[in-house]
Amino acid sequence: MEKTAVQKLAGALKILVIITFVCNLVALLLVPGMVHISVHQGFSEWWRYDADDTLAMLLLGGWSQWGQNGAYADVLSAFLLFCGVCTAVMLWQARRVLDTVLEGLPFQEKNSKSLRRSAACSFLISAAALVRLIWSLAYYRTIEPLLSYNALFVPVFFMAGLLCLVMSALFRQAAELKAENDLTI
Repeated sequence: MEKTAVQKLAGALKILVIITFVCNLVALLLVPGMVHISVHQGFSEWWRYDADDTLAMLLLGGWSQWGQNGAYADVLSAFLLFCGVCTAVMLWQARRVLDTVLEGLPFQEKNSKSLRRSAACSFLISAAALVRLIWSLAYYRTIEPLLSYNALFVPVFFMAGLLCLVMSALFRQAAELKAENDLTI
């Protein structure tokens, strides 16, 4: 049977989601090292290092300096790692939904569950951004953190969570209707 246009699009999206997922996992390994480099040397000095030194600093430097970089670096590392893990979960759930679309059976209860998990991760990112924003306001004692990406993350990921919940409810209702129609003779 030939694939529909939606299935072809889902196949392309699945490839992009997998590539993004792998890049996300690699980035998670490098987060503490990048924060360590940015706090101590700054990225403008990074060009002076050769590939071996850079790799050692990225992979080992940040993890070995945990707790020694100061409060700012540790909070930033923890926030980025937490958001990265939540993003990885969301990407994995997206891959699961795309798998059902590729099968030609998108209206299943498991899609509703995947979208609820994605919604929970979106709400967690929003909450973590709010906590970091409040921490930054107290740490810097200025309103400048309100102009940062953390302030933007709070409503954006909250809205993404609400959208995932709505989509979850739609998929759940569609799955129930499909099951009911399948039982009708």
